[in-house]
Amino acid sequence: MARQYFADQEIKDLATKIYERVDWPWMLNGGKTFSMGWKPESGFLDARWEHYCELMMIYLLAIGSPTHPVPPSSWEAWTRPVIQYKEIDFISGNDPIFTHQYSHAWFDFRKKHDTYANYFENSVKATKAHKLFCLSLQDRFPDYGDELWGISASDYVNGYTAWGGPPPQGPIDGTIVPCATGGSLPFLFEDCIRVLRTLRGPFGKRVWSKYGFVDAFNPLGQWTDADVLGIDLGITMAMAENHRTGFVWEQFMKNNEMRDGMERAGFKSEKSVVGHG
Repeated sequence: MARQYFADQEIKDLATKIYERVDWPWMLNGGKTFSMGWKPESGFLDARWEHYCELMMIYLLAIGSPTHPVPPSSWEAWTRPVIQYKEIDFISGNDPIFTHQYSHAWFDFRKKHDTYANYFENSVKATKAHKLFCLSLQDRFPDYGDELWGISASDYVNGYTAWGGPPPQGPIDGTIVPCATGGSLPFLFEDCIRVLRTLRGPFGKRVWSKYGFVDAFNPLGQWTDADVLGIDLGITMAMAENHRTGFVWEQFMKNNEMRDGMERAGFKSEKSVVGHG
């Protein structure tokens, strides 16, 4: 995105250099899916990017690489488990809601599908399911309601945790995480903006700081995080702008490599069908 947006040749050259030097096949470590990391002391991690999560952007960047690409078959190598919650079927790795957001901050999946899904619509379903899941906890956590819901990987009173649902994950305690709805603004705008306006309004003094929303707070436990985390504020800002103008999507998708990656992975545009009465 920086390469496309800034009219500065040095920025363009550096962004290109960073991207083109990534040795994607090396990170496969002899397998079909990417290793999650490498340490100089011990080598590759055993954990792999092997089921649906924020991994989509990694594979598309790799498949579209002009210098060190991985084969398009890598797109088929990771699993896409389908879960059902309150009659909503969607692909999910049973991870927090952020996994349905991060790739969508950059890649424009709207009105596109591969062999398996329209992933934008899949994230719409995941967001609806997450809201219903939070509302189902009202008996335990009466702060949850139409105007206050959403949990994702964040700080909490005892440190950091990856929590969410459905299904339930982590030590859910009534905490509200602003980026859970902030990062889902393009998917379910009216529902998500209602939460953010509630946070900015009645809870403003507790959750709004010089840099924006604090990472998390618990209305029931009277706990408010002291930190604003860049990654969580960042997904909120990027997705708010995507909903408002599509600006991030527009700039990022100008890159030929990104369009090539999606095409090689098998993405097709969904044509509008006009009926005749």
